[in-house]
Amino acid sequence: MALVDPAKIRNVAVVGHRGAGKTSLVEALLFTSGAKNRLGSVMDGTTAMDHDEDEIKRQMTISAGLAHVEWAQHKINVVDTPGEASFINESLGTLPVVEAALVVVNAVTKVEVQTEKTWKRAKDIGVSRVVAVNMMDRERADFGEALEAIKSRFGDEAVAVALPIGQEAGFNGVVDLISLKAYTYAAGAAKGTEGPVPDDMKDAVAEARETLVDRVAESDDALLEKYLEGAELTQDEITTALKAAVRSGAVSPVMPVCATKSIGTDRLLDLLLLAPSPLEKGERVALEGASGTDEVRLATDDKAPTVLFVFKTIYDQFSGRVNLVRLFSGKIATDSQLVNDRTGEKERTGNILLMQGKDTKPIEEAGAGDIVALAKLKETGTGDTLSDPARPVRLPRYEFPPPAISFAITPKTRGDDEKVSNGLKRLSEEDPAMELRFDPQTKEMIISGTSQVHVEVILDKLKRRFGVEVDLHPPQVPYRETIRKKANAQGRHKKQTGGRGQFGDCWIEIEPRPRGEGYEFEDAIFGGSIPRNFIPAVEKGIVEAMEHGVIAGYPVVDVKVKLYDGSYHTVDSSELAFKLAGSLALNKAMTEAMPVLLEPVMNVEVVAPEENMGDIMGDLSSRRGRPQGGETMGEMQIIRAQVPLAEMLTYAPQLRSMTAGRGSFTLEFDHYEEVPAQLTEKIVAEVKARKAGDS
Repeated sequence: MALVDPAKIRNVAVVGHRGAGKTSLVEALLFTSGAKNRLGSVMDGTTAMDHDEDEIKRQMTISAGLAHVEWAQHKINVVDTPGEASFINESLGTLPVVEAALVVVNAVTKVEVQTEKTWKRAKDIGVSRVVAVNMMDRERADFGEALEAIKSRFGDEAVAVALPIGQEAGFNGVVDLISLKAYTYAAGAAKGTEGPVPDDMKDAVAEARETLVDRVAESDDALLEKYLEGAELTQDEITTALKAAVRSGAVSPVMPVCATKSIGTDRLLDLLLLAPSPLEKGERVALEGASGTDEVRLATDDKAPTVLFVFKTIYDQFSGRVNLVRLFSGKIATDSQLVNDRTGEKERTGNILLMQGKDTKPIEEAGAGDIVALAKLKETGTGDTLSDPARPVRLPRYEFPPPAISFAITPKTRGDDEKVSNGLKRLSEEDPAMELRFDPQTKEMIISGTSQVHVEVILDKLKRRFGVEVDLHPPQVPYRETIRKKANAQGRHKKQTGGRGQFGDCWIEIEPRPRGEGYEFEDAIFGGSIPRNFIPAVEKGIVEAMEHGVIAGYPVVDVKVKLYDGSYHTVDSSELAFKLAGSLALNKAMTEAMPVLLEPVMNVEVVAPEENMGDIMGDLSSRRGRPQGGETMGEMQIIRAQVPLAEMLTYAPQLRSMTAGRGSFTLEFDHYEEVPAQLTEKIVAEVKARKAGDS
């Protein structure tokens, strides 16, 4: 396959809320263009894009997928993205590599929360928006109401470019408001049949066309002048002005369609050609080298130095690691040598693949503006930039937000720890929104994700691909112990069993330190009551004893320990004896020094619609939260509070329920503080029960 002229390329991300029919619409575009000879079904698991077992089982897109269609001598690269809240970062991270977003809206449920998120992201980064109002054949589907809802959310830039013929089950075509022609669709047909505007629609069509022409003319001064003078605008003039308005973001055209019957999808493909090409988008900006700050402008030119960006990594059972990449500049061949901005290492491109969902086709080269896949890159993953070693650059990465929910995991089969760890590390390369860490205090492996659904999908993949299963349970809270007052204690270890015995004797004083200042040891021995060579052993015993406090066995923090007296035996004293004496002294002193349990307190920031603020504030208060102020951010409100970590372990599903999925939050550790007495008893009881269960 020859290099594609960048002017003939359109890069489109299909975005919107779950249930809007995005995958079905991509399937219809493939069918309409002739890329597929039959129309697959999400319900039957036969679509080109949702081919993963989890996607088929759950009937939803989980991972971004790539396909392309050829239409009117153009190549349209289509990236199908998830609409489920748990995986929305796949959509948000894809938008920077395209020039246009095809925003799919359900004609029944209208504009939903994930549609809002992706629309805002697209607009903020200058990605053009084209809207498809899908499922026009459903009961209660109403194009007029959907259009008004879109305008209400996103403004008057949303303008209808077609009207539906028929409604609900009777929906069978569209009227193009530019050409003033009707297109009707026979059952099973990939394309519509052209005809005149139905008589009963002429008034509605005239009114809608006037609205379209008004909006389009506003974006072109010369055209507006002509229009205001009463001159009739030609079809070519309207089309040219609409293209410019779509490219600038001044107009977001809206088209009624039914993906499952391929109604309106040929008109939609024509509409997508009005979106900007990589050339029309203008030069992208990168930064010099791995850490430089100088800007480098990337020319959309096959002859320029090569720069490509990896926006998705997937694992194929046959091809291994496959990276979806956007070429911003230059070209690649099957043996091109590039340098990775993150590792600094050189990579050789292996197989270059054209993706059609799960199907792949090897090609010899790809050029500027195109989106393709690269197989078997060794150390390259999502977010990496590959560029010409003679001019290394880097493109900005999408910063995935911190995970919202965490679970401790234990292998179902003893001895599978390493298999689980290695498998999850592989999956994290494919899914940057997940995190995996080992908590050294609780000795737990912690997996974190955007939601419980997200984590469950990851573990399903772990079982299927790596043959290991795990159990999920809430992670333990990393409590600490400290003291409230000074105390003195003797630690005396004496053992005589015949022959040489063991003897170590020390006196210590402990006192609390300010919160967060940690541990301090003072050697106050004078006169040789403890030989100098045994003092480090005493401290070692103290430090080891601090790993397990006297209340519930949690680490001891923020104490000063002074060693001030002791005694020894010339024959029986040893480092081991004094180490044991130090441990005994610390435990005795802790008991007398009013020990208390400490819990981690987090800085919590919640972003949610204003109408949910009352419920959120009440809920945070019930979790022992303390408000720390807030502010307005557009249509959303920000609430800041300090809340104990123990109260936030189940917050993610609760916030989602309160805000219908529109709320989000972040957690950041701030400090430790005392646990209320009534809760301490409960925590101690839980620790005892857990230890009993483990024994």
